[in-house]
Amino acid sequence: MTTLKVHNIETAPKESKDLLEKSQKDYGMIPGLHGVLAESPGLFEAYKTIHELFVNSSFNNEELTVVWQTINVEHACHYCVPAHTAIAKMMKVDDAITEALRNETPLKNPKLEALRTMTLSIVRTRGHVTQDELNTFYATGYKERHLLDIILGLSQKIISNYTNHIANTPVDATFKKFAWSK
Repeated sequence: MTTLKVHNIETAPKESKDLLEKSQKDYGMIPGLHGVLAESPGLFEAYKTIHELFVNSSFNNEELTVVWQTINVEHACHYCVPAHTAIAKMMKVDDAITEALRNETPLKNPKLEALRTMTLSIVRTRGHVTQDELNTFYATGYKERHLLDIILGLSQKIISNYTNHIANTPVDATFKKFAWSK
């Protein structure tokens, strides 16, 4: 099992120190993922930028959670599933949505289920979705922008999920009560 260094402000490369200080200010702590990403200032900055772009995308809090957790669960990310469970609670997302995503069961809301299904298809087929899948997605009210915003969310999750797999990032104490495994 691989482990990578989890930096703090003192041990991080100088180009990452400001980013870690911002994490400390924003979250009241430095999430372990951020500490690992700090080793590569470019990757860390890219992650934070993509995160902000995705949070400000066409999706509401429930939809953001559906995209994030669908990808986290599909990628079996031991760190991101608990982290995004806590984030969903902070965003006031219904626990039933979070539990369905964590347990890989269909969502009761047909539009959110269509989003989950399309997200899974994009991940599993690496973007080779069918016209029928697109038509079904659009029939629930989603548009092309939503489809592309899934890819934006996926780009963020590839950075975090893959980093956590390689780094074996320890789950932060704040997230441990939401521990998860596939």
